[in-house]
Amino acid sequence: MTLILAIIPVLLLIVLMAFFKMSGDKSSIISLIVTMLIALFGFAFSVDNLFYSFLYGALKAVSPILIIILMAIFSYNVLLKTEKMEIIKQQFTSISTDKSIQVLLLTWGFGGLLEAMAGFGTAVAIPAAILISLGFKPIFSATVSLIANSVATAFGAIGTPVLVLAKETNLDVLHLSTNVVLQLSVLMFLIPLVLLFLTNPKLKALPKNIFLALLVGGVSLAGQYLAARYMGAESPAIIGSILSIIVIVLYGKLTASKEEKERKSTLRTKDILNAWSIYLLILFLIILTSPLFPELRSTLENNWITRISLPINASTVNYTISWLTHAGVLLFLGTFIGGLIQGAKVKELFIVLWNTVKQLKKTFITVICLVGLSTIMDASGMIAIIASALATATGSLYPLFAPVIGCLGTFITGSDTSSNILFGKLQASVAGQIHVSPDWLSAANTVGATGGKIISPQSIAIATSAGNQQGKEGEILKAAIPYALAYVVITGIIVYIFS
Repeated sequence: MTLILAIIPVLLLIVLMAFFKMSGDKSSIISLIVTMLIALFGFAFSVDNLFYSFLYGALKAVSPILIIILMAIFSYNVLLKTEKMEIIKQQFTSISTDKSIQVLLLTWGFGGLLEAMAGFGTAVAIPAAILISLGFKPIFSATVSLIANSVATAFGAIGTPVLVLAKETNLDVLHLSTNVVLQLSVLMFLIPLVLLFLTNPKLKALPKNIFLALLVGGVSLAGQYLAARYMGAESPAIIGSILSIIVIVLYGKLTASKEEKERKSTLRTKDILNAWSIYLLILFLIILTSPLFPELRSTLENNWITRISLPINASTVNYTISWLTHAGVLLFLGTFIGGLIQGAKVKELFIVLWNTVKQLKKTFITVICLVGLSTIMDASGMIAIIASALATATGSLYPLFAPVIGCLGTFITGSDTSSNILFGKLQASVAGQIHVSPDWLSAANTVGATGGKIISPQSIAIATSAGNQQGKEGEILKAAIPYALAYVVITGIIVYIFS
């Protein structure tokens, strides 16, 4: 009975969004209310615990998630205001007029780099917005951005998910990182192929799509494997994305038609740098404050801190924000300074920011309700019951289903890191019971979590915000579900075969 009650919030959310086509804000409010009632009456969760769990979830939703979403869309809106987005669009079309190359470069290459550096939705919001400005349909732009934002999330935000997993399980970071890359190896070829196929599904384009997917997947795998094995969790996604961008640009230039090659770009280097100043500054600030510079990061992390303590389940839960290394703050600074460089006035930038806040009001409701819901499910024991039931039911076949648990964690929380906090220890302990390497099964949690990212309601809320498509969450969820299921099935088979 408790298992049935624990599953209801997840099923209800999927049914409301995918089948009743209810908007994200309405379905998340209903699901949150039902989750609260189940926690109160089905799990004997006290009113105090319920209140503080929701408050803790709301705080986590505001920072980092909502601040990052707001600033990512703000950066895009500033580019529209200064009209520099036209130059960026021109540049992408000057690399190649081939739509497949444009989509792969923006979602897999540039999106992967954003995920590697900042994470928390930037890799969905910014590429989707740019694709729409290039003339792609909003639902298509949202779907391909979500599918592409899968593999890179394992090492997103400078390796945060794997670093957290290593800390939770007391396992070696290098071993975990290497296992994650090995389990994702097949998907590094398949995801680019899916993106290319969705852009151009014609049969005659298949040989070209396969060749480009093999090329991009090959450099991604080689770069990520070497970085994971010898450097750890911080750099695989960064190196893999940069190598992918180089290969895609070179391929675009080499395969361009004679007319394209002969057509001279009218853009000056000064204009290009000016147009990219916002994203270049964001990238610079993210790298500067990342673990790549440990002393500077440590200094910044220990100043300008907000700490809030909440009593949940007879213990104290601490909520901390380090403002000087906060990805949302870095996005704001990069956008504001870049906007001034591009000729915008201070007053104009604040007007754009306020208009962005108004544009995202439904997203704020959706994300706060969803993270509040997941925190209540975690604190009341619902998530642990679902995971334990799956482990008990599968027995020796457990490795086949290990990624499903990671996927469930991300679907509910919207975060690969949160999924590892929830289920990392569980995966390692089950590994001991069924005599499988704990490194391998713990890595499977992260890999499954990357698949859950494709259909996470929070990620979908970000995607709809980027294209101003609030209310179409169910449509995007329905489009993305088959890819997420295939993703988790493939990872499950890989984890099982090599366990």
